[in-house]
Amino acid sequence: MADGAAAKAWPVPAPDAARAPILEVAGLLKRFGDFTALHSVDLKVREGEFLTIVGPSGSGKTTLIRLLAGLEAPTDGAILLRGARIERRPANQRPTCMVFQSLALFPHRSVAENIAFPLKIRGVSRAARRARALELLDLLRLPQSYADKRIQDCSGGERQRVALARALAFDPEILFFDEPLSALDYRLRKTLEMELKDLHQRTGKTFVYITHSLEEAMVMSDRIAIMRAGRFEQIGAADEIYARPVSRFVAEFMGEVNLFTLEGRAGGLDAGPLQIADGVSARLGLAAGRRATMMIRPEGVAVLGPGETAEIMLEGRFHDTYVLGSRIQQRIDLDDGRFATVETLREGRIDAAPGAPVRLGWPLARTHIIAEG
Repeated sequence: MADGAAAKAWPVPAPDAARAPILEVAGLLKRFGDFTALHSVDLKVREGEFLTIVGPSGSGKTTLIRLLAGLEAPTDGAILLRGARIERRPANQRPTCMVFQSLALFPHRSVAENIAFPLKIRGVSRAARRARALELLDLLRLPQSYADKRIQDCSGGERQRVALARALAFDPEILFFDEPLSALDYRLRKTLEMELKDLHQRTGKTFVYITHSLEEAMVMSDRIAIMRAGRFEQIGAADEIYARPVSRFVAEFMGEVNLFTLEGRAGGLDAGPLQIADGVSARLGLAAGRRATMMIRPEGVAVLGPGETAEIMLEGRFHDTYVLGSRIQQRIDLDDGRFATVETLREGRIDAAPGAPVRLGWPLARTHIIAEG
């Protein structure tokens, strides 16, 4: 920001369909000795979107974001910002900023000094730095009186907001986040999830966020990219990935799920413990010798009463109830040693003793079929 510049007018984010890629990754490869952390991945990040990268430990998400932020150099491949290659440009020469899990705030500096530090190292005048810090306190909904407060006297949530304000100080084009909420308690984390989503919408900035928390990703993101062993397994909107995962790995990673193996047979279908109504098997279109997985989320499963039927049914014995706040999950043990899960509101709980027989059912339309070959 130049000295004497007017207050920033934050843009209104464009609809998804109108967003062009701001950041592109092409064939990005990263090796550490004999270990390949990233396997020539491709990715396009739309301008103004909130993209979250999730995956288990060792999946490559931290390596990827460090490459995007300029904290590591790739072994091969290209990173393009608005069409210009930047993969060999150091972090301090990129119009991007990283918010770290540790926050990396200066404990001996005030709130305003922390926020304005990126401007200080760029030679912006003291008065302009102060004005920008006050503007960002307003944006992050902190009182301007906090400007002279010591960082040591700030709460965990206030420190998170100061770190965000500092990241926005020099108006970066992209903000990268390295699990910034992971060390916070549950209630504060939930509050800041909402505030981050609101901040993204108000600024129109491009956010690229990594986390272990699927819940964080679901709450905040426009799109989610799921990584596994240094590759992208699936990229899409949260609802799309939840309802239509491309693999068993994604189905299980995206939350509680019931999965059943189907195998096409000459003149029929082997569905294991499932009882499939006449005509439904043909609608599945599974040729002889082909295998697939039927996925049904716990909230799609109903408990059948006496005489009730469904297109797909399953019998088992009641095991136990697990309370999830306003909702509950109940486990049904199957004869083959596995179990099925039902999720309902509290009022819909199964009233049965452990070991009591239970019949479950659901329509084919509530399922998703994952092809296996």
